[in-house]
Amino acid sequence: MSRSELSDLEKVLKSLEFITSVRSFDDVLSIFGLDNLPTAQKYGIIFGIITFTVTVSAVLALLVMGGSFKRIAEQAKTGGVSMPDAIEERVTRPLLLERLLEAQEFLLKKYPAVQKTEGMTPLMKMLVNIAPDVAKAQEMTANFMVKNESDKKKKDEKLKAFIPEGYEQNYISAYRRCQDKPGGATISGMPEARFEAYARAFAGCGSYTSTSYRRSYARMYEAVACNNHSTEKQYREHWLERPGDIVGRTIRLEPLDSKRHLKDFFAMTCGDIYRANKSYDPQEVWAFYEDGPFDSPEKMKESFVFQREMNEAGFAIIESLTGNMVGAVYLTNDNPKNLSISLELPLVKPSSEGTVESIEACFLLLDRLFALGYRRVQLSVDSMDTKGKKLSGRLGFTQEGLIPKDRIIKESNRDSIIYGMLNSDWDKGARAFLFKKLHGEKAMKVDVKNEKSEAELEKQSTFIEGQKETDEPKE
Repeated sequence: MSRSELSDLEKVLKSLEFITSVRSFDDVLSIFGLDNLPTAQKYGIIFGIITFTVTVSAVLALLVMGGSFKRIAEQAKTGGVSMPDAIEERVTRPLLLERLLEAQEFLLKKYPAVQKTEGMTPLMKMLVNIAPDVAKAQEMTANFMVKNESDKKKKDEKLKAFIPEGYEQNYISAYRRCQDKPGGATISGMPEARFEAYARAFAGCGSYTSTSYRRSYARMYEAVACNNHSTEKQYREHWLERPGDIVGRTIRLEPLDSKRHLKDFFAMTCGDIYRANKSYDPQEVWAFYEDGPFDSPEKMKESFVFQREMNEAGFAIIESLTGNMVGAVYLTNDNPKNLSISLELPLVKPSSEGTVESIEACFLLLDRLFALGYRRVQLSVDSMDTKGKKLSGRLGFTQEGLIPKDRIIKESNRDSIIYGMLNSDWDKGARAFLFKKLHGEKAMKVDVKNEKSEAELEKQSTFIEGQKETDEPKE
């Protein structure tokens, strides 16, 4: 029978004749042209094959028994993100004994409920920027008829009621300072844009912050606001609408408000697909917090997320470029008597943890707190929270100790690692370290240089004013 007359099955069998003819290991070596090898090398090949087979079998067994294939399947369902080991341990942490939970409930009944609010707390009012109430001033002006010089004086007096104490004086002095030394090139067709931006940022910090802080904050604001015509318009319009927001380079801090932020905050932290991100297990956000995950926005609204005590503050972290919310940051345990306060880790979705936005949010609050006169900021982190401990180091905090059984979180024990930042630490290098990380080495050097020259000019001005008062004749 010719080759072309063979059936398909016969062709397959004929092509596999060399396999069916294998009867021993020597036949295998012969197929590969290795039949003339010395006996020792033949045995070496045999042992190598056996070792390879055993290794592969052991690895597959460990993958199956260790649950790796199961986790891969779970990752496929949750968008490829798995819960870190620390979070698994936190979620499965043993609950407190029943008698301890009963003791907690009994003791809490002996004290009145702590007053909470969704609105602005005294701490938040102190931290936000101040500004004239432009809307009310315009409304008053529109309804005020000026017929003579007396009416004009009355109008000016009424307008002053809409200007915060010290704002006008700080604005004028800052405007003149920027006129003498603007931070960059003049925007074409808008020669006063830089002066106005610097002045409103400087005056907005209030009279109770240090002048060195006000100068640095105003220079940063001037740089980002007056980059071009588009940014100047964007930041000027935002100031008119929301003058109290604390503005940074990549983000701004808005006082947390359920009407403005609840919908987005719930969407980004519930674990579902949000914007361009994949879905994830919500325990990655909420495992180390006293509440959460939440089933609905309404339940989130009634939790600590939006309900604050009088000595607390909450701010939404808003991305400057897009205007999207990326998370929230909180201050707790405000203690004015001892000039100390606690900073909580930013509450953000997993993809935003440790990013420049969350770091700048902490920087903006730390910078303002120390400028207001606080001596110590504390950061308390769950001992199991590996990401929180890492971020504490990135912010420049110093680990001070461990407090066993510090808190009860979700009816289970929490040991806390305490980190601290002192005002002396901030002044001696921590601020410069974070400023460089956020703005770059060049911007940091310019900031230091400006501060030195401005501080020297301030000394000279103070000295001259003192001399004038001394030289004036006394009655």
